[in-house]
Amino acid sequence: MKNSILILLTGFCLSYSVMAQQRPEPFDQEIPKTDLKISMAGIPAGSFMMGDKKSKLADEKPPVEVEISAFYMSDKEITHDLFMVFRDPEIDLDENGKPRTDGVTRPSAPYEDPVFGMGKFGYPAAGMTQFSALQFCKWLSEKTGRFYRLPTEAEWEYACRAGSSTPYFFGKKKKDLSKYAWYEDNSEGSFHKVGELQPNSWGLYDMLGNVMEWTLDQYHADAYQTLENGVKDPWIQPTDLHPRSVRGGSFKSEPEELRSAARTESTLAWKKRDPQIPKSFWWNTDSPFVGFRIISPVDQPTKEEQNAFWALVLGG
Repeated sequence: MKNSILILLTGFCLSYSVMAQQRPEPFDQEIPKTDLKISMAGIPAGSFMMGDKKSKLADEKPPVEVEISAFYMSDKEITHDLFMVFRDPEIDLDENGKPRTDGVTRPSAPYEDPVFGMGKFGYPAAGMTQFSALQFCKWLSEKTGRFYRLPTEAEWEYACRAGSSTPYFFGKKKKDLSKYAWYEDNSEGSFHKVGELQPNSWGLYDMLGNVMEWTLDQYHADAYQTLENGVKDPWIQPTDLHPRSVRGGSFKSEPEELRSAARTESTLAWKKRDPQIPKSFWWNTDSPFVGFRIISPVDQPTKEEQNAFWALVLGG
């Protein structure tokens, strides 16, 4: 596959025992100096068929059996109020106790409202780049002492399916989507507060619809053709800024785009109206339908492993 590298994340704390199929106990991650917290759902280790053999889309074929190690996932999309803590210079202090104000380790101000007034507190943080979402994960890891990151595509689909093999985690009937997802037919053209609809069987809300969610992977239409059945914890390491893989569909999506196997690629068009040179590392001007959620491995990495991971995904 051109310009891609398949990495099994064993070197970055993703190699755990998959013998026990028990779900890890959920926990709440408190955010220092705030009254905010992130509820983390336990995702058990296991195997599943990634992709959809009945799909009309080539990028979902061929289905491949994937083995996934246990992890925790935020049960809701990261909200604007959580992301604002990351941006707050009085809370986001560096190792010397000084506010981060350099626009390198903390987000610079967006060129314009990245969510076009659709909602902030309690609503999903949206309109940020993958780099911005990763920097949030790095900041949260440093603030809490627990390692957090974005999910791989495989981890995301595994968590979304929650043991199901049907087009949607709740079954096959499109008419039931409105119970679980904000999408084209019921969203009224806007995202909604997180967690208002029903979750999947692993307690994850808004996995379908509301906002699309960044993953760690480079997007390649032929990615599944490079994977062998039984592959463990696969990750397609990014080599280019675009396209990266986003998952889950959004409030603008049609039912077909909300299937558990559906894949979307990022594009430079998401910055079309950004007049800055260079364009913002942190924000997109044209993707208010893209947000993220986070995961944390059950088996935590060493500090050295974390540093190597951040150097790889953020550069330097």
